[in-house]
Formats: sequence, structure tokens, C-alpha cells
Amino acid sequence: MISKKWNFVVMMAAVFALAGCASTSTTSTGGASSSPASSTAASSAPSTAKPAGGSSVLDEIKSRGKLVIGVKYDTKLFGLKNPTGGEVEGFDVDMAKALAKEILGDEKKIELKEVTSKTRIPMLDNKEIDMIVATMTITEERKKQVEFSDVYFKAGQSLLVKKGSSIKTVADVKKGTKVLAVKGATSVANIKAKAPEATVLEFDNYQDAFSALKAGQGDTLTTDNAILYGMMAQDPNFVVVGEPFTDEPYGIAMKKGETALQTAVNDSLKKLQSSGEYAKIYKKWIGETPSK
Repeated sequence: MISKKWNFVVMMAAVFALAGCASTSTTSTGGASSSPASSTAASSAPSTAKPAGGSSVLDEIKSRGKLVIGVKYDTKLFGLKNPTGGEVEGFDVDMAKALAKEILGDEKKIELKEVTSKTRIPMLDNKEIDMIVATMTITEERKKQVEFSDVYFKAGQSLLVKKGSSIKTVADVKKGTKVLAVKGATSVANIKAKAPEATVLEFDNYQDAFSALKAGQGDTLTTDNAILYGMMAQDPNFVVVGEPFTDEPYGIAMKKGETALQTAVNDSLKKLQSSGEYAKIYKKWIGETPSK
């Protein structure tokens, strides 16, 4: 009798163990891409679970057949959403498409998602995006959080002011000066170090900061000169002044530990350089030949 009871207990335990091993798959759906190149792609975000066998993000990308890339929607020349057609356009957007072509063989195999300086790393960590191509400066602190590609663009922090302003260089940013900047950008810490007595007002994105400058809420706006030139192109009443006072090397960021994807991106960047495609994209948006 004891033996029969024991056999019954063992049998039921096995049944419950098998039931516990069963899994239910779920699919999360993200926002649709604003890029025409990705309009035919599915809008689901990358799964938070890796494929069987612990595959890398690169394996997931190839299996999915699509790159999901975070770009800015508010930064003229690099990533700006066209209010007329709804397309996102700029240097970073074209670089993202070029990477998709190199890695997946087709620039249309891409989905663009909006990021800001504040949201881009959290979105990468949450696997909402595969990589960041969004005017992101390579720093030692950020290297602890993400894997960076080789430098793909060289910028430097500068100042944007209204024409006729008494501010000509960073040395003119003194006590009482209101400086506008963007949350999460390296420019905030840089200007505080260069002008510790100035008041720094932080905004969520560049368009909000630029609107505040035009409304007279600040005396100058600071970030990378490449971004400021885009603002100057939007409104010629504002000019970039002084020499850059920092070096801002941009890198493409991937989730920490994803070295296979990092290698694929670096190989792609080398091919874009050697083929002349990088220079073509650079001239299209920046208007000159890229410096070595």
C-alpha cells in the first residue's frame, strides 16, 4: 500500500514539474517607424528574451531581418522629423540606413525609434532598440554602460546666441548668464565646469531648448557645434560663436557585452569609409569633406 501511494506521489510530482516547465510566448508591440524605409517593417520592439542557446543581439537582428535603431527626431542635420511628410531625416538617419544595408543587405530593413539624450541608454537597456545612432559622445563613464563603435563623427561643444549678443566665447559666460542645455547631454557638465557661476537651465530636447532661446528665456544655448549649426540653419537670427571648447567624438552605442554586434558595426563603418559612401553622406548633410 505504501508503495502504491509513493508511486502515485512521484507520478503527480512529475506531472506538476512538466506543467511548470511549459511557457507562454508573448509579443510586445512598439510604435511604428517614422521612416519611409521602415514603413513596411513590423512595428514590434525586439523581444526581451534571447533565442534558444543564448544568441547575441546580432543573431537576433539577423533572425528578425530588421535593425531597430534609436535616432533623434529633434536635431536638424542629424535626425529631424519632417513636419510635412513625417519622415525622419539627417546624417544619423542615413548612417543608420547604411548600416542596415551593410549588415542585412538592404537599407529598408530598418525601424527607427525616437530617442533623446535622456532616454537613449534606458531604451537600449530595455531592448527597445538594438543600437543608438544619435549624436552620442563617447566618454569613459558611458563606456561603463554601453559598447561603443569606433568614432563616426567629430564634433566640439560651442555656443549659440542671438545676433548682436555680447557673448562671443565661453569666457563671456559669467555669473548672471542663463545657459540653456539638454538633459542627459555631456554639454551640461562641460559648461558647468567652464562657467561654474552661470545658471544652467535644462530641457528635455533640443527643439524645446531652442524655442526657449528664441523666446528670450536664456542668453545662450550650448551643445555640440554640429547640432548648433542645424539650429542656425533653422533661424538665421542666431549664430554660433567662438571656437569649440571640447572634443565630442560620436560613437554608435550597443548594449554592454554585445561585442559581436560591435565588431559588425565597426567593420561596416570601415567599408563605408573605403567605398566613399561615408563621405557622400557627410557632404550631403554637413556640406564639406569630412576631416581625417
